[in-house]
Amino acid sequence: MYGPGMNRGVNQYRQSGALAEAQVADPYRLIQMLFEGALERIAVAKGAMQQGNVALKGEKIGKAIDIVESLRAVLDHKHNGELAGNLDSLYEYMSRRLLEANAKNDPAALDEVAKLLREIKAGWDDIPSEQRVARAS
Repeated sequence: MYGPGMNRGVNQYRQSGALAEAQVADPYRLIQMLFEGALERIAVAKGAMQQGNVALKGEKIGKAIDIVESLRAVLDHKHNGELAGNLDSLYEYMSRRLLEANAKNDPAALDEVAKLLREIKAGWDDIPSEQRVARAS
């Protein structure tokens, strides 16, 4: 029914939708979007790894590393420095594991990082909306 160009159109739609949402999102939603983006790229990388698509695997793992490093870069070490320091170390570990997953074709390493990201995201998602509003002002 749809031709080969359909995937390109779907991808452009996804990118434009994410860009539009990012332009109006509050800081908490932006962080959620980073988590979602990293998890999506890890999932695609794992599929590419299983299919032997080396180029796609490398591209998606590289983008996942970029997102993890972005999360690391925006940590607020002034407020709750201990938590920020712990997250900094964890993000550094995740980036290293993603590099290892790419180099060794290790899907277990991708699963490990995805699990860690989901746990952090769950904590982030559980922040009450009242605290989000109070923190933003």
